[in-house]
Amino acid sequence: MREMEPLADPVRDEVRIRVIYGGICGSDVGVYLGKLKHATYPLRPGHELVGTVTHAGPAATVKVGTRVVILPNTFCGECSYCQNGDTNICVQKKSLGVNMDGGFSQEFLISSKFVLALPDDLPNEKAVLIEPFAVVVHAFKKVKITKGTSVCIVGCGNEGMLAAALAHHLGAQVTAVDINPHKLELVKQIGDIQAVLPEDMRLQSGQFDVVIEAGGTSSSVENGIQLVRPGGSMVVIGLAQEAIFPVAHVVRNELTLYGTIIYNFPSDYLQTIEYLRDPLFSVDAIVSSIMPFTSYQQAFENALSGKYGKVILSFNEA
Repeated sequence: MREMEPLADPVRDEVRIRVIYGGICGSDVGVYLGKLKHATYPLRPGHELVGTVTHAGPAATVKVGTRVVILPNTFCGECSYCQNGDTNICVQKKSLGVNMDGGFSQEFLISSKFVLALPDDLPNEKAVLIEPFAVVVHAFKKVKITKGTSVCIVGCGNEGMLAAALAHHLGAQVTAVDINPHKLELVKQIGDIQAVLPEDMRLQSGQFDVVIEAGGTSSSVENGIQLVRPGGSMVVIGLAQEAIFPVAHVVRNELTLYGTIIYNFPSDYLQTIEYLRDPLFSVDAIVSSIMPFTSYQQAFENALSGKYGKVILSFNEA
């Protein structure tokens, strides 16, 4: 932890954000360890952020005092993808906490085009989940999940747990798979979800309408495709570098494989907020702890241990 130079006043459409909460993501852990290969070091992590606007430039689109969630992935608004509404694959995209400094600080500056005002009835403890949950909401738009759909979530990290929660909320019959028993116990707290180790899935090969791959490893991709029923689909959220792809199996069973990356803004954020506002949507078990930012080392160690769900840093002054 270090002291920053005082921030300049916002110019043009910039706003200064006073951070309230920041969620620790897998990429933040990678930056903390210095092992995120596509990151630009030295680097301040942090991109799952909720805060309050304390200062606003003359062209800012939000007012001082507004509580906001941050869009940490920039977009140019001009390329063909942006013009088509696909801001998630903008050719000029940059990411807070990866190739530009993130928001794990008490204050930071950002263009107001990358913030979204929050409704008053959404508490900070849920609002801090908007960014990671929007990844799942965007992914679920690739497939149809309704009451009775059989869904398998492969990998129960933060994205996997959020995917299990949304599939359960939509009425699906949900099975969650992970090698970590601690993660499986957390998933069970969400609701009526079958949570099992990979070795317990051998008899369920080819049984699921939809498989959501959130493990991010070659084995989770390779095992996941074997779980899809003929005519079913797999959505790959994880970022495995490579995997052995069973082409003949996919062709003979008419499987559909979807890749998905982050979200479109603001549409996926707005949909995510509506889910989180629903009192029937269960995510309380996903947030394991909220720790002061001065205890960041212990917070990151907790996140690394594999025994916790989402670990959140609080940037409120002591």
